[in-house]
Amino acid sequence: MKKTLKLALAAAVAATAAIGASAQDFPAKDKPITIIVPFAAGGPTDRVARDLADAMRKPLGGASIVIDNTAGAGSSIGAAKAARAPADGYTLLLNHVAMATMPTLYRKLPFNVANDFEYLGIVNDVPMTLIARPSMPANNVKELLAWISQNKGKINLGNASQGSASHLCGLMFKHALATDMTDVPYKGTAPAITDLIGGQIDLLCDQTTNTTSQIEAKKVKAYAVTTTKRLTTPALKDLPTLAESGVKDFNVTIWHGLYAPKGTPAPVLAKLNEALKVALKDPEFIKKQEGLGAVVATDARIEPAEHKKFVASETAKFGVAIKAAGAYAD
Repeated sequence: MKKTLKLALAAAVAATAAIGASAQDFPAKDKPITIIVPFAAGGPTDRVARDLADAMRKPLGGASIVIDNTAGAGSSIGAAKAARAPADGYTLLLNHVAMATMPTLYRKLPFNVANDFEYLGIVNDVPMTLIARPSMPANNVKELLAWISQNKGKINLGNASQGSASHLCGLMFKHALATDMTDVPYKGTAPAITDLIGGQIDLLCDQTTNTTSQIEAKKVKAYAVTTTKRLTTPALKDLPTLAESGVKDFNVTIWHGLYAPKGTPAPVLAKLNEALKVALKDPEFIKKQEGLGAVVATDARIEPAEHKKFVASETAKFGVAIKAAGAYAD
């Protein structure tokens, strides 16, 4: 019995030493870090990931960081791939608000958002804008809300697909107004905006990364931003918030966070979190994010524990609207 115990203790000590050694050497110069992006290349989340990879290379000692676009099923396919990856720090996940909506939106998931990931920190917040077809008669939010009230059951609300940022914002908007609208899903934001410009749909709530150029060109009517404060972006600075315009407490942003598989050694997580914090202060990264209409995170959510608490609170918030709408994806 004593011999068995000694062997077990020796094995545990050896395993701990091995983890310590591997963490000390992390990241190895000959082993790239992969950031899984659960969306197609070229989209807003992909651009955030590539900018972040550029900014994290230096604080990680010049490590090679590559992007793996594994898209599909509202980001759940890529997230599942990340959850199953070896817990060694060489596979990470960059995902947006879907981490808070998937637990309610999907009846079955091959992973548990709360328990199958290590949380590394929030990266940014992307505001959203409420826009309409150019022929919309309303000229401000007050008139738009009156028009919505007068046209119940006749309004088409576009989105980029079920589970997309625009779908989630639309659900929250309908829930806040307690008004039903017909959801019109598209295969991406581009065709949704094309039909909005053409007058085939009435409204769209989408990220500033997708709408700012259309607003600047006056191809759509812009009414409000979804944040609690007005934005400073030149093209959007005159837009009121929905909250100040009568839609009480409305606050929807599309944030991005960085994750690692559950069980990644604590020293490795610490190195990754520190590299993330350095990246978030990088002037070039900040400039690139501002160009996307995003605001780089500087608050407590850059800490793993606060990141996890924030996702839990967002899960509860979005869950109310998703359940009320019965908007489930099988």
